[in-house]
Amino acid sequence: MTHVEDELNSQPECWTLAAEQAAVHAAALPAAGERVAIVGCGTSFFMAQAVAALRERSGQGETDVFAASEFPDARSYDRVVALTRSGTTTEVLELLGNLKGRTRTTAITADPHTPVVDSADEVVVLGFADEQSVVQTRFATTALTLLRAHLGLHTDAVVSDARTALGEPLPQGLVGCRQFTFLGRGWTVGLANEAGLKLREAALAWTEAYPAMEYRHGPISVTTHGTATWMLGQAPEGLAEQVRATGGLWVAGELDPLAELVRAQRLAVAVATACGLNPDRPRHLTRSVILTRMSG
Repeated sequence: MTHVEDELNSQPECWTLAAEQAAVHAAALPAAGERVAIVGCGTSFFMAQAVAALRERSGQGETDVFAASEFPDARSYDRVVALTRSGTTTEVLELLGNLKGRTRTTAITADPHTPVVDSADEVVVLGFADEQSVVQTRFATTALTLLRAHLGLHTDAVVSDARTALGEPLPQGLVGCRQFTFLGRGWTVGLANEAGLKLREAALAWTEAYPAMEYRHGPISVTTHGTATWMLGQAPEGLAEQVRATGGLWVAGELDPLAELVRAQRLAVAVATACGLNPDRPRHLTRSVILTRMSG
């Protein structure tokens, strides 16, 4: 079994621990009414998208989301939350350094022995969700679960759905598809983006991700026999029928959307294996992106 398979299979246990930790770390996490920005890179950026949408939808306060490299310096926030598995990502560390002393910052990381611990005002360490794999699975979903529980939106049913996602076979014919489109609505748009990234990273697959209502404004044109369209969450009325009419495979999101992401992670490993690829060794990628700054 690869590292990524072992780690994605451990997610139900990690989520249970994260939900318990939410109360322990409540003071370090955004309080209701705070104006918040959530930042990250890659997978963490997509998790930030999901958290921001959940927080606003639950009435907890205005919440923006940015790739760490694109944070607008002129904006003012009560708190900036940075998601970083490694705690060494260059863009995140530079941003936290720029905010030091003027904006309260919280970092959620997997490793307490990295520079982010000294860069943020407060740090939440999810060491039990750390990973050996380059491709992120359990840390990302565990950080999201922590914040989801902090918002009062996590239930035991989510963990149960994750176990179902790990135990049930993938839909017949899905692994053999040549193109995959993931769709979301609201907070699940971030999950759709992440599902597409997992297929690209692990399996070098042609994947796309869109808000579900936007999919009909052009992207549906690539859907045909041998492609799959996967909905994370509830689909807009009539969309499943439209996809089936193209000849494409429709995959309904019947589980909690976070558990559906686990199914997509399994698909990434399965497609990689079918293509003779090692999902533990994604092409051109490392566990953390650390940039060397060249002086003038």
